[in-house]
Formats: sequence, C-alpha cells, structure tokens
Amino acid sequence: MSYDIDLKDPITGKVLQLDYPHHMRGGTYCVGGTTDASLNVTYNYGKHFQTVLGEKGIRTIYGMTGADSIPVLEKAASQLSDDVHEDYWKPTEGNAKSAVMQLVALAKMRPDGVWDGD
Repeated sequence: MSYDIDLKDPITGKVLQLDYPHHMRGGTYCVGGTTDASLNVTYNYGKHFQTVLGEKGIRTIYGMTGADSIPVLEKAASQLSDDVHEDYWKPTEGNAKSAVMQLVALAKMRPDGVWDGD
C-alpha cells in the first residue's frame, strides 16, 4: 500500500507536468523518469509523517498549494533524523525524510499546483 501524491492544476484537476523528466523514486517509479509532478510513497513511513505533521500525517498537505506546503514540509524534514537505509521499504526516519524532501523539490518546481493524493 502507498500514497500516490500529485501536484494538480487547481482548475482542471489534472496532474501538472514538469519541463523536464524527474527521476525521484518512491515505492513505484517510472524507468527513464517522468514529467508528472507526482511521487509514490510507501505507507510504511506513515507513523513518522504523523509524528512530524500531526494526526493526518502526509495528508496534511492535501489541498495546499506547492508554495504553501514548502515551509510545512521543510519543518517536518528538519524534525526527522538522517538514518537512510538502502532498503526503501524500511520505515526509518531517514527514508521518510527523503520522501518529504522529494515532495519539497516537486513543490519548488510547481508552486502553483495543489497537492492531492491517496
């Protein structure tokens, strides 16, 4: 199980496109990259997201613009340790932090989008 998190056009509701393909990797990813402003993140990190973002966890950003989410996500990342594990599925704080920082990167590329997911 995982979160499919997208930055969408606030008018059309379609996933926004980036100028160049990104190679961010989540639980699933597109070989060769994708221009979709999207990231798939495992539910395994859910407890860490709730610790730093509150009861709604990563869903806290749903409905926010990319611009509005940047300080929220950066604050959350600053509260997580750097214990990244080579096994993506391992629910370490560092792995959760990596996912949060990828969302920050997407938000900076498309601050005009609105987060949606699940």
